[in-house]
Amino acid sequence: MIKKILIVDDHFIVRSGMSLLLENEIDDVQIFGANDFQEALSECGEVSFDLVILDINLPGGKKCYMVDDLRELQKDVKILIFSAHEEDIYAFRYIQAGANGYLNKLSDSDTIVKAVKTVLEGGKYISTDILDKFIAFSQHKRESNNPLEDLTHREFEIAELLAKGFGNLEVANELDIKMTTVSTHKLNIFKKAHITNIIELSELFKKFKG
Repeated sequence: MIKKILIVDDHFIVRSGMSLLLENEIDDVQIFGANDFQEALSECGEVSFDLVILDINLPGGKKCYMVDDLRELQKDVKILIFSAHEEDIYAFRYIQAGANGYLNKLSDSDTIVKAVKTVLEGGKYISTDILDKFIAFSQHKRESNNPLEDLTHREFEIAELLAKGFGNLEVANELDIKMTTVSTHKLNIFKKAHITNIIELSELFKKFKG
């Protein structure tokens, strides 16, 4: 079966170089390109992709929230972040947001191909150094017993507004998202935090963020 990959980067040379590399190294692959995030959303509305290779700094992009926006269109699509930004600063943030991997643009061709194949096959890809830090942070979360740390960036943003007394419609207007998106995230927040209502959510914020 042909694997469909969308490369989202505002530099033509990056898209071209990545396309050529993947076409030469991965069997049965079809490559698509997008110059900015809105074009990426448009492509995802028309074509079912196995993988989106996504740059961080894009015209029309919204940092970590791009992961959520893509998954609203294709809930099972795999997302590999491909960025020149330092892994120490950004990799963990995007993995938390739901990305399947983080790859530095300075990586050699073998590493790039390995990362793409790993994510396509259902795995996650991050460098060994970042993996060690991820394990250390996970241990810290278990010891801290703070359920708010299990929330994605979008979930935390919504949870914070709900805890402040915002209704679903107010949250949707504040963040410029759909009410159905708010409702879906709200259910996930309650499930992750093991709570059933806004009062309990507010108490969590007072306890851990107050």
